[in-house]
Amino acid sequence: MTPPANGPVLGIETSCDETAVAAVQAGRVLASRIASQVPIHARFGGVVPEVAARNHLLSILPTLEGVMAEAHLTPADVRGLAVTNRPGLVGALLVGVQTAKTLALAWRLPVVGIDHIEAHVWASMLCPPAAPTDRDWPRPRLPFLALAVSGGHTSLYQVEAPGRMTLLGRTLDDAAGEAFDKVARHVGLPYPGGPHLDACAQLGDATRFRLPRGLAGRDDLAFSFSGLKTAARLLVDGLGGADALDVQTRADVCAAFQAAAVEQLVRVTLRAARRHGLGDVVVAGGVAANAGLRAGLAQGCADAGFRFWPVPPAWCTDNAAMVAGLGEALLDAGLHDDPHDLDATPTGRQRRAVPGGAGSPAGASA
Repeated sequence: MTPPANGPVLGIETSCDETAVAAVQAGRVLASRIASQVPIHARFGGVVPEVAARNHLLSILPTLEGVMAEAHLTPADVRGLAVTNRPGLVGALLVGVQTAKTLALAWRLPVVGIDHIEAHVWASMLCPPAAPTDRDWPRPRLPFLALAVSGGHTSLYQVEAPGRMTLLGRTLDDAAGEAFDKVARHVGLPYPGGPHLDACAQLGDATRFRLPRGLAGRDDLAFSFSGLKTAARLLVDGLGGADALDVQTRADVCAAFQAAAVEQLVRVTLRAARRHGLGDVVVAGGVAANAGLRAGLAQGCADAGFRFWPVPPAWCTDNAAMVAGLGEALLDAGLHDDPHDLDATPTGRQRRAVPGGAGSPAGASA
């Protein structure tokens, strides 16, 4: 069976605690489903890797079947498969990778391993939900600058092409999302903390408390959030702890923390765009859904004359549409992997797919 040249690509994402499958064709999402494990891990206050892997096993096939049914697809309609194989929790990654390899061999389809962070960034190239049916929707122009910001990553990349990103700067310690989650827990907000802190900050006065701006005296492209996180913890402790905070004080602390974190993210991102002459700025990843960050970058880019491209909120958190979208672009370029050799890689080491399926080290660590 020869795969259809212009058929949809199936994407599979299981890098952490979301079991996701999607079908993408010509950059448009035909179907996307996510089996969330948030209620399962909420009791622990964070993701338990073994629990995540076991729940992926339970969810992957029903989620896949649901996407195939929703998009009215049979195996004969599918052009290829894309699966997140790096970075992430190794047990979780293995569920998705083994599923994709099995389908590739059974359905005789090409398969390509996808870098999770590259997929987040490439989500900016997906057709927006409200766009017209043709491919002439506005998209960032290559090369562009991407701020990838999540619970595990805060990095700046120059994006030249699908699968080709150059690391320009990254956090020296905590990722921004990690700091958001830890401060949220310290002020008494529920898991997952980042979205709750964002919502709480919208009700607060960011000027009531002054928190430090990370690396304010430096001129490079690094980030740091550990000092800000500690300062926020000391502020809460000085106010008597989470239980002593009234509703307004909690909101004011959240607003002060968010203002300091956003100021640093915007400052360094705009510096990178100016330094590397990149006129288009993308923000991607779970923290890209943060309302304060989106507003801050939108204003900063407008003032500096850059075009701003926030990934739609639906594609900011872990999803398979971004995986299928990048997979489609890589397959368009003639790149794929040998399903016998494709494996899960929990660290940020990248392995570029090449014509014929032979892998070679390439790219920057995510």
